[in-house]
Amino acid sequence: MDKEIAKKQIEALIQEIEEHNYRYYVLDNPTITDQEYDEKIAQLEALENDYPDLIEVDSPTQRVNGKPLEAFGTVAHRQPLLSLANAFHEQDLRDFDRRAREKASRPLTYMVEPKIDGLTIVLHYEQGRFVRGATRGDGERGEDITENLKTLRSLPLRLRQEWPYLEVRGEAFISKADFAHLNQEREEKEEPLFANPRNAAAGSLRQLDPKVTASRPLRAYLYNILHLDGEKVSEHSQALELLERAGLPVNKERKYCQNIDEVISYCQEWIHKRHELPYEIDGMVVKVNEVDEYERLGVTAKSPRYAIAFKFPAEQVVTKINNIIIGVGRTGVLTPTAELEPVRVAGTTVSRASLHNEDLIREKDIRIGDYVIIQKAGDIIPEVVAVLSERRSGEEKPFAMPTFCPECGEPISRLAGEVALRCTSATCPAQAIEGLIHFVSRDAMNVEGLGPAVIEQFWKAGLVQTVADLYRLPLDEVIKLERMGQKSATKILQAIEESKKRGLPALLFALGIRHVGQKAAKTLANHFGHLDKLMEAEEEYLQKIEEIGPKIAQSIKAYFTNPANQELIKELKDLGLSVEVATETSSQPNQDLEGLTYVLTGTLEKLSRKEAQALLEARGAKVASAVSKNTDYLVAGASAGSKLDKAQKLGITVLSEKELLEQIGWE
Repeated sequence: MDKEIAKKQIEALIQEIEEHNYRYYVLDNPTITDQEYDEKIAQLEALENDYPDLIEVDSPTQRVNGKPLEAFGTVAHRQPLLSLANAFHEQDLRDFDRRAREKASRPLTYMVEPKIDGLTIVLHYEQGRFVRGATRGDGERGEDITENLKTLRSLPLRLRQEWPYLEVRGEAFISKADFAHLNQEREEKEEPLFANPRNAAAGSLRQLDPKVTASRPLRAYLYNILHLDGEKVSEHSQALELLERAGLPVNKERKYCQNIDEVISYCQEWIHKRHELPYEIDGMVVKVNEVDEYERLGVTAKSPRYAIAFKFPAEQVVTKINNIIIGVGRTGVLTPTAELEPVRVAGTTVSRASLHNEDLIREKDIRIGDYVIIQKAGDIIPEVVAVLSERRSGEEKPFAMPTFCPECGEPISRLAGEVALRCTSATCPAQAIEGLIHFVSRDAMNVEGLGPAVIEQFWKAGLVQTVADLYRLPLDEVIKLERMGQKSATKILQAIEESKKRGLPALLFALGIRHVGQKAAKTLANHFGHLDKLMEAEEEYLQKIEEIGPKIAQSIKAYFTNPANQELIKELKDLGLSVEVATETSSQPNQDLEGLTYVLTGTLEKLSRKEAQALLEARGAKVASAVSKNTDYLVAGASAGSKLDKAQKLGITVLSEKELLEQIGWE
């Protein structure tokens, strides 16, 4: 066959196959059978085998072409991917509507869509071609899963409409039927079953080998344009239609609502219809339809003010408490847990539920042998709602908390002002093991492959007692452990070594200082820059830092004045762990803007708003989301809106981007 003819046939087949993908995944109206589709793929593969130099990177045959990775790279998002605030009742939705209308410049309408319980994904298209895909990650940086996303036939590698650049957010998921079939296959192969469709989707997309991802029945719906060059979108409904025209799958179960009453009615309708859908949803997403009002409405630290998630009431079921056991956490807190007759609730089988503390057991009069109503709080955490005392037979046994730690045998105590019972022994093995598990966890030092089971192996073998011991593990001893060959042991030790570079925010969270979560750890790291400076800070000074209250300040000071903790920090430093803000931000410029508050608005030419914010914060400035009398400077780019008007009314100094760059010495 003439090469030019082959080229035309290849192009025609690619277009035809993508058209069938569009009809199947977007229009839900296939016009050929699966067998006919497979035959066309086979024809294309045959031509490409004969003419390998004619293979296009976005050919349907190249969906599973990536090689297995050692680890995922990271992708910095152009703008933070915020999570949504939750509404649980009708009044919450009315309050959301009231707040939005108070800030808006005109009447608002809404779009309401199902909130799919899957994994957030971000797709990037350049000139209509798929070039990159990522997870949400921490909202600022995600994992590069481009090769895995290519395997999803519902996602076009080439759009039906081209723009210079399109960035779009969506959700990957596995349908209920596909999930059941997937678990059936795993059961037949004697492989561990997935807990629920969401876990299955997340685990499938985070496979280092794209071939594994390709074998999983993943789908996706796209629901938000994050960035678009070449066309202006003024309404969210228009954005969804645009995505559909481009060949991207968009959920059809969406509704345009003229007011909040229609929103509430539609949300309530789906409370009863949710189980009719072929995929899991845990609520409805309500978005202001007028996109050009988003900047005026603004965002909070965690979520946008132009959208909210209406969460469905938790599904409740009845089961029996077979036993109550006690667990000891990393801070010594004794937590009672009910062992239940296994029961299906909100998509998963539940066999345990936390009872939190002694006061709750006493308040609800929970006994071993009771029949109880359970639900998943937020559709995630199983909890006991009520006891069915009328079903008691008289054989139920009241439960009393122990007076000695079940792990180390030391006395337990209840500190003033706390509801929790706590083991205060410094040598309690349960606390040590839980502390080690926390230290290496994904949100802390993120040591790949070092899960709870391996940590317990290290502990029982006497290899690890403190987190510092992790960095002294000898390869020859690790290899001797059960199911731990040369390759596995080497990979774990390499991951431990790599964790030394995580930087101060991760280390502070990993240390497990009481009341210091991820956000507080990041705030403290950015404020002090180096662990030594934080350790020297007085409690009174700590309380002056925004978001660090008296409780956190007291806990930090208590931790760093403890001689054992001081010795641990010294060991970690000697072992080479980074105790300063990660390399890209560790060089501390002068703090000449400390005490000044800036607000950014409009479109900047040389910097993104996120880059401008980082530069200002590096010089000590605070960057706020809204203009107030406390604002010192407003930086106004192109198309500046209501923030500029307000700043001018308040007499606040307005800077152009050029003036800002001159002020911070960037140019």
